[in-house]
Amino acid sequence: MLPRSLSLTLLNPTWSEEPFPPVEMAWEEPNGLLAVGGDLSIARLKNAYRAGIFPWFGPREPIYWWSPDPRTVLFPHKIRMTRSLRKSLRNKGYRISFDTCFSDVVEACAAPRAYTAETWITHEMHTAYCMLHAHDIAHSVEVWNPAGELVGGLYGVATGGVFSGESMFSREPDTSKIAMVALAWHVQHWGFAVIDCQIENPHLMSMGAENISRHEYLKILHANLHVPPPRYWLANNNVDLSRWQTDTDNH
Repeated sequence: MLPRSLSLTLLNPTWSEEPFPPVEMAWEEPNGLLAVGGDLSIARLKNAYRAGIFPWFGPREPIYWWSPDPRTVLFPHKIRMTRSLRKSLRNKGYRISFDTCFSDVVEACAAPRAYTAETWITHEMHTAYCMLHAHDIAHSVEVWNPAGELVGGLYGVATGGVFSGESMFSREPDTSKIAMVALAWHVQHWGFAVIDCQIENPHLMSMGAENISRHEYLKILHANLHVPPPRYWLANNNVDLSRWQTDTDNH
């Protein structure tokens, strides 16, 4: 009999409604690997996010499904803004929008970075998340400079009162952080509980993200599955985000 840590569920690519295995079956190393295969249909992706699972795989790899423990999250009221970030928000004349060019944001997130030419946002992933967007499940945040150029943004999936951030990009300093601040302010006012950052990275941790147990994350997710979504994903550009006082400002 194989040890539990070596078992990996193979998903059926022709059965989009197939249940995922319990997340407790996920591997400890690599952290959170739960299943392989299946497809990126709307039905399967919706089921995955509702179960605290997400796809992540590279070019020429099969579809891998993950539910890491711990889980990295950002509570909107705990977002951290540096003085320089507030200055950028106040003085650079950036404008925020939601969902005006979702595909362009995904494409920008998939562009080669300074440290690697590889990307996990394959054509298959791009197409899948554009389908989710067409069904009002995936959403984008866009940051525009005064010249009207798209200079930063992010995209992710809304599941009840949880927003799962997938990727972000910057073409000017601080613009991905500005997108995150704008997202946090809006989802807090729309009644969301948490922004799911999935996996820790220094960029997100510097903005106030933290690690919680998978069990705690699933409790939050399941308690907020029926939070009604906002009727329209519209940015309020009348609010001065540079003056937003979050919980971290009191410490």
